[in-house]
Amino acid sequence: MRRWMVVALLGVVGMACGASAQTLRWAGQGDPQTMDPHSQNETLTNNVNSQIYERLITRDARLALVPGLATSWAQTGPLTWRFKLRPGVRFHDGTPLTADDVVFSMQRAKAPTSQVAVYANAVGVAKRVDDLTVDFQLAAFDPIFLQHVEQLWIVSRKWCEAHHVTQPLDFKNKEESFAAVNANGTGPFMLVSRQPGIKTVLKRNPNWWNKFTGNVQEVVYTPIASDATRLAALVSGEIDLVNDPAPRDVARLRNTAGVKVIDGPENRLVFIGMDQARDKLLYGKVPADKNPFKDQRVRRALYQAIDIEAIKSKLMAGQSVPTGGLTPSANASFDDPALQTRLPFDLAAARKLMADAGFANGFEVTLDCPNNRYVNDEEICTALASMWAQLKIKVKLNAMPRALYFPKLEKLDTSLFMYGWGGSITDAEVILTPVFRNRGPKAVGDYNYGNFRNDKADALAAQSSVEQDAKKREQLIRGALAELREQVNIIPLHRQVIPWAARANVTPVHRPDNFVELAWVQISR
Repeated sequence: MRRWMVVALLGVVGMACGASAQTLRWAGQGDPQTMDPHSQNETLTNNVNSQIYERLITRDARLALVPGLATSWAQTGPLTWRFKLRPGVRFHDGTPLTADDVVFSMQRAKAPTSQVAVYANAVGVAKRVDDLTVDFQLAAFDPIFLQHVEQLWIVSRKWCEAHHVTQPLDFKNKEESFAAVNANGTGPFMLVSRQPGIKTVLKRNPNWWNKFTGNVQEVVYTPIASDATRLAALVSGEIDLVNDPAPRDVARLRNTAGVKVIDGPENRLVFIGMDQARDKLLYGKVPADKNPFKDQRVRRALYQAIDIEAIKSKLMAGQSVPTGGLTPSANASFDDPALQTRLPFDLAAARKLMADAGFANGFEVTLDCPNNRYVNDEEICTALASMWAQLKIKVKLNAMPRALYFPKLEKLDTSLFMYGWGGSITDAEVILTPVFRNRGPKAVGDYNYGNFRNDKADALAAQSSVEQDAKKREQLIRGALAELREQVNIIPLHRQVIPWAARANVTPVHRPDNFVELAWVQISR
């Protein structure tokens, strides 16, 4: 067993020895990237931070919008909204929540180092009316304004100023700041300690404004990269909850005494992106030094060389939903088969496309891939490399932990890569503007790491972002998605299905955004 596996398991064992009846020992393959809530927009990071920080609007177990730090909101004009803040709310350091904190948080979230800037820019300018009232002035109509507000964390202005963290952490350039390992929110749990890559400890906030439906008093999150080690720790009772068990282990877990599986889908699309901007690939060897991914025929060839059903059955053990759709949820593309059906797996057609594009003899390229972010991510990339070898494409796999992977993508330092997108919002806007738009000002296209330009899709998506008529907006979205599919600007793989596994005495609430809400977890003894 590798040394890091031993260290991880020993850490879990030590945790088990000191665990109380109301301590939840939670493990996953990855680790939160930072405690700065505006710095990194990544699911596990957001999940852990969501126990500490809160938003004006939150979601219930079915992902319906419900009051959070705001008790009510109303549209006061075509481009204006008014929010009433919850009285008596205090940050963990005892400072009261006021409108000043909301205004500051919205401004902080727009900073260049913020990965939620696209949402903060969409909600316009926040203005203080009084201590418990905030107005939002939009520059243009936002059809999912409330969902955008729900994505933005509220931080303490005084705490940020006192600790010199008025700007989000610049994660991609390896900045260190007080907010990276310290936190001060209003949420149900308080940060006790943060040891990146080792463990994160939280304790219940006794002054939380809301009601706990669970009984957890303390949480210890431990990253355990090895699927086998994570499974062994759960089965032996050394940890209580894993919300990312390996698909191949799920059947075994269903038949393991003392363990239960909690089933549920995830709103997440996993796909392959390609550098479509540079004339020469950063990482590859191509005849005449061309960039083959600038040719739609090559992109389509890679797509049609993927045996997605083999990936589903052999790697995912059926725990995936293959799709040709480009949205995290099928609802976002109106459950329309025309926008969901995959291009057929057809090696002959793929080889012809490669030959027509002048690449009958293939080329060499590096595939960047995380090894602790998506379900079986590295294994999927290995399978893709083998499938693309049938097109004489020699793929060098470059797998790495998420802490290194996402900063690399943010710098556009890639030629071919795996990525995923999802969360609580099911509207197409949540992926069209940040991921599929041409890169531009106000964080538009910030996550378009292939840096492709599809002017037709971009124009349609831009119009859909401000269209007030629902039927017209649907047609704009349909048009944008159809154009993106036609140009094969990304290669969709599947939507993840993520069962959770827990000890029999632990009852969490599974949500499609894959968030573990610790305030809802019940432990019985």
